[in-house]
Amino acid sequence: MAKKYVVDLSEEELKRLNILLTYGTQRVRKITHARILLCANKGWADQQIQEALNVSIPTIERVRRRYVELGLEGALRQRWSRRKYRRLLDGVQEAHLIALACQQPPKGYRCWSLRLLAREMVRLEYVEAVSHETVRRVLKDNELKPWLRQEWCIPPKRSADFVYYMENVLDLYQHPANPDVPLVCFDETPQQLVREIRTSLPIRPGKPECYDYEYHREGTANLFMFFAPLLNWRHVKVTHQRTQRDWALCMRDLAEVHFPTAKRILVVEDQLNTHHPACLYDVFEPAEAKRILNRLEFHYTPKHGSWLNMAEIELSVLNRQCLNRYISSTAVLSQETLAWETDRNQCGATVDWRFTTVDARIKLKKLYPSIHV
Repeated sequence: MAKKYVVDLSEEELKRLNILLTYGTQRVRKITHARILLCANKGWADQQIQEALNVSIPTIERVRRRYVELGLEGALRQRWSRRKYRRLLDGVQEAHLIALACQQPPKGYRCWSLRLLAREMVRLEYVEAVSHETVRRVLKDNELKPWLRQEWCIPPKRSADFVYYMENVLDLYQHPANPDVPLVCFDETPQQLVREIRTSLPIRPGKPECYDYEYHREGTANLFMFFAPLLNWRHVKVTHQRTQRDWALCMRDLAEVHFPTAKRILVVEDQLNTHHPACLYDVFEPAEAKRILNRLEFHYTPKHGSWLNMAEIELSVLNRQCLNRYISSTAVLSQETLAWETDRNQCGATVDWRFTTVDARIKLKKLYPSIHV
């Protein structure tokens, strides 16, 4: 008996199915449907396809029918559930659900799950019974997403101290470029050193690079970032730690190595305890410490406001472009960061800072103290 739904694949469809079976990872159902179509295209009977692929006759018939009626996409698409869910919650019950999802979960749970919310709704007698699918649909349709969390630097409110340091730095960023008085942002970040136990398998046709989950920790290093945004210049110094001595040596390098002819250097940094000018007297002789300090002018970002330091932006770029991988030693770390900074300095990359004091007084109004006359 002739088949009602005949599979006749075009050249383009054949090529697509062969690529689907050769490369990448797909759902088992999708791969099975692709094999059924290829076999049916060769003129195989349903019984032959069943024996070759170990699938049922009804499945083969459904794939044939979908191909004829819906095309290749329809034949390969995952079958959607026909189960219908009733909306069992009225307006008041939905409000109870949203309020419940915004609260802390019960003890012993880190966060709410759909089944936990459904169970709690029944326990609190908001509803007689409710499914987790109904809970999912209500939360999906609501504008509130109580399960979302975002890491954020939360500044204090009504803080004159925060405002003072913020406006000082923002005003500094508005100064024009002056080679005699360069502006240098300074920051630091730790870096974990990791060595791979097994060598990764390189990329091969049809397969990505494979790496093993096992690694060996080789300690930590520290990165000091010097960044002069108006001069399109940055420098990364790798050290084993970040003591006040390391900071003092960086300040001496800044004054005598990187900008030896500058009359004065404006340094923007955070209020870390090792970033105090007095630390220079603990490391150098008084005359040398005084000579270095005479050429440096420190400007501090507010506490919990280090986002105002443009060196943090450069550290973020460094992490994404260079450090987001396994690096086994400080020697390799120094080589990689040197290559990164050289390339970035040569291409003239910088930061276009546009946030001003005027913007801060409008957008960050809650930071400013209220003046009652």
